[in-house]
Amino acid sequence: MSSAQFYKWRAKFGGIDASLMKRLKKMYAEERLVAEIRKEALEGKL
Repeated sequence: MSSAQFYKWRAKFGGIDASLMKRLKKMYAEERLVAEIRKEALEGKL
């Protein structure tokens, strides 16, 4: 990661507290799971 990328990331996410970051990670994980289930259903694996 270049220093420019780091500072851009830090400017965007630096103000987020830990509890909000946890919620975002959980929401992302749940969405990934739903997307994977949909993908499998479309492929006929269920």
